[in-house]
Amino acid sequence: MTATVPPPPVLQPGGRVLTAASDTAVPGRRGWLRSRTVAAVLAAVTVVAYLVFRTDGAADSSDAAAFRFFDSVRDWVDANRDTSPVFLYGLNYVRLGVRLLVDGVHAALTGLGFAGLVAAVAAIGAVLAGWRTGLLALGGFLAFGVLGLWEQSVDTLVLTVSAVLLSVLIGVPLGILAARVRWVGATLRPVLDVMQIMPTFAYLAPMTLLFLIGEPAAVIATMIYAVPATIRITALGIGEVSPTAVEAATALGSTRWQLLSKVRLPMARTTIALAVNQTIMLALSMVVITALIDAPGLGQNIVSALQRVNVGAAFDAGLAIVILAVVLDRITTNAARRTRVHRTDQQRRWRWIGVGVALVAAVLISVIKVNPEDLPGYSFAAPVNDLVGWIELHWYDATEGLKNGISAGVLDPIETVLVTTPWWLFVAAVAAFGTLISGWRAAVIAAPAAAGIAGLGLWQHSMQTLATVLVAIVLTMALGVAIGVFCARHDRLAAGIRPLLDAAQTMPSFVYLLPAVALFGASRFTAIVAAVIFAVPPVVRLVERGLRDVPPTVVEAALSAGSTPRQLLWKVQLPMARGGLLLAANQGIVMVLAMVVVGGLVGAGALGYDVAAGFSQRELFGQGLAAGLAIVLLGIVLDRLTQGFHHSKGPRR
Repeated sequence: MTATVPPPPVLQPGGRVLTAASDTAVPGRRGWLRSRTVAAVLAAVTVVAYLVFRTDGAADSSDAAAFRFFDSVRDWVDANRDTSPVFLYGLNYVRLGVRLLVDGVHAALTGLGFAGLVAAVAAIGAVLAGWRTGLLALGGFLAFGVLGLWEQSVDTLVLTVSAVLLSVLIGVPLGILAARVRWVGATLRPVLDVMQIMPTFAYLAPMTLLFLIGEPAAVIATMIYAVPATIRITALGIGEVSPTAVEAATALGSTRWQLLSKVRLPMARTTIALAVNQTIMLALSMVVITALIDAPGLGQNIVSALQRVNVGAAFDAGLAIVILAVVLDRITTNAARRTRVHRTDQQRRWRWIGVGVALVAAVLISVIKVNPEDLPGYSFAAPVNDLVGWIELHWYDATEGLKNGISAGVLDPIETVLVTTPWWLFVAAVAAFGTLISGWRAAVIAAPAAAGIAGLGLWQHSMQTLATVLVAIVLTMALGVAIGVFCARHDRLAAGIRPLLDAAQTMPSFVYLLPAVALFGASRFTAIVAAVIFAVPPVVRLVERGLRDVPPTVVEAALSAGSTPRQLLWKVQLPMARGGLLLAANQGIVMVLAMVVVGGLVGAGALGYDVAAGFSQRELFGQGLAAGLAIVLLGIVLDRLTQGFHHSKGPRR
């Protein structure tokens, strides 16, 4: 059977690309024009309905039914913690088991001492990932002592390792089941969506309610935040195993267990290693936030610096977190890469023997008592604070003008429109535009989620949060697309900015608040700035990747037809990278929502403040939990409205 070769792209004057699937395909073009017409009609009807039915934007209820329900749940838990079988034979044992795990990991790491732990990490890095990675690990762990943050760094490592162990033990089997059993995958998918959309702060209140404050609650919250990545990536790896290899093993009489243990898992080893890598990164970013529920580690330093607006002190702790993340990332990534090279059982056996020898050597070295405080210390706090002070002094007029201009000219009008929109009109608009953009299946989920926001009694705060999120998304996309385009067109710029993007994605969300507060004070705009800084790195990566994935033959054809660099970008590369750009927008929304609650700590108000207040004030617990649920529902609405973009060339019908 002869394969059908698609016709080559045709270039119009000016460099615009036409293919058989683009504007020359008249039916597809007519469908796209019809969709645009329908969108214009829907927009006009929505505007008219708003002008006719708009409200005065009354304040939210202080005693909504949802608040009372969550307060009653808290009261029941407090009254039955020591008598209910749910706690006596369930949750209390979970808490005890996690406590034993944390204590065991802590004893193992601290028992090695400073010299032993540094030697162990360096040796394991060298054996599994190469001597360069070993040197990086050596220098990184020595840096903790130089910064004067050795104990805090080890505490953070203990919580991270404990959460990752639980995530792998739970996530890998569930990922295998999700890939092999269809109904398991279908059941887990919406659960994982909610777990990933839910802002990190929203995990803390339920965890402290069920497991009290301290390390067990911190590890469990971190595991819940990180395990979706383990499940999804493991399922992806198992699902992508070659059917030919499975059929061959089945033909030779392999049982299901043999297929799993000797075919599927070995062939998915690299993908599962990637799952572990991503789990480590997510866990490390979450354990810092758990400092708010009395978890030890570097997060305590950052929270203290935030309270004192001490950017320099936060920089030291943030730098230590970045170093720890880079070391763990390079060890796991390079180890997975070397696994693809060392394929024979004998080579793998020698690697694990090397790990054992490294650990024995580390135990012997631990006999040498070295105090990390004896190392020459250095802190970036003073120079960083001096720089921040200079910026505050010389940039005050510019930063105040920017803050007031965007707040009064953009944020306030959007917030006014959303707050005065009747809830039923908002739900109807979500249903209509969701059907047009992403299909009726997405609309069926998005519309009830929008109605659920109204049912929680937090409509005004939800719309205020939505206004902040929309402005942050626009700024994120404008900045992210611009930087991504420059990186895609200039290799040296891309190589130079990559370490900054790595550090930005590793840095905990708290750290972004400090420079934003120093520049703009406590305000809604401060939260927007912090959200933009947090969300821009993944957008830049996706935009750059989308532009680089444009076929070189198309680019060469456009250049040979006389396209200028501007025409090449606007008429060839950006249209063909449309899927990547819209996926970047989708991910930017999720990242901005993750900063909503954090922004509530610096004057953002609305749902973020409600969650933070409910977490710290017992009488506002129900309202805080309802606000966390409202953020989740808001995230579902925005996610479903944008998810259809990157699945097709045009709007879904």
